[in-house]
Amino acid sequence: MTPRDASDDNRWSNLDRPPLNGAALRRGLVRDGGLYCDVEVVQRTGSTNNDLVGLAVKGDADEGAVLVAEEQTAGRGRLDRQWTAPARSGLFFSVLLKPTGVPVARWGWLPLLTGVAVATGLSRAAGVDTALKWPNDLLVTVDGEERKTGGILAERAGEDGVVVGVGINVTLREDELPVPAAGSLALAGAVTTDRDPLLRAVLRSLEEWYGRWQRAGGDPAGSGLQETYAAGCATLGRTVRAELPGDRSITGEAVAVDGDGRLVIATERGVQEPVGAGDIVHLRPA
Repeated sequence: MTPRDASDDNRWSNLDRPPLNGAALRRGLVRDGGLYCDVEVVQRTGSTNNDLVGLAVKGDADEGAVLVAEEQTAGRGRLDRQWTAPARSGLFFSVLLKPTGVPVARWGWLPLLTGVAVATGLSRAAGVDTALKWPNDLLVTVDGEERKTGGILAERAGEDGVVVGVGINVTLREDELPVPAAGSLALAGAVTTDRDPLLRAVLRSLEEWYGRWQRAGGDPAGSGLQETYAAGCATLGRTVRAELPGDRSITGEAVAVDGDGRLVIATERGVQEPVGAGDIVHLRPA
């Protein structure tokens, strides 16, 4: 990847939302022996995940390449849901990982690992408690209400790579939220909404957790990932409805995240059913 900072003439058009400093981010994150090999900031793109997956497949990006966009015009969440936000109102970035030495069967932990890393980094830098909704949503509390402020999308990139994409609402105001259930760090009372230190904190946390997981051969228990994810998962202990592929759904209590990263739901029939893919709805107590 060739570094090039956002340089659109309009990037200073909103002084409440200053542009990211790509050069400073590279100086702070790229180091000998570290995970990150490059941090590129672009003014606008369709999807950082699409771009980075394409570069990885062509062999034009190495592990640790980070692509950040000030604005995404075709950002995606799980199930191809759209992710839209005003320019410079959040953090929209993707990272290429190549987990050599980790069995492919354990790569499914990467989006959960990224969730733990993001929540940890935001807690440190923004002073906001961020909970995890299985499998990949980031939740904050706004006026006593749980709201989604971010999401994670992991995609294969060739035979040996995975691109993890992260979107975080930072400065969105109530009148800018795409849906009432959305939130932002600002609305949750963050001590700072300066995106440069927030991004550095999140990426350093990701480097730390990814290294720990790799050194354990991807073992979620041995790396401490499984326990930490469960401790921060707002889904566990809740009554949920899992909407599954094939128009099937199950309802019950979310009781665990198993060794494969699946959500285990105890149904009313007394059966514990692991869910590996699906949409989870937190149900209010009756």
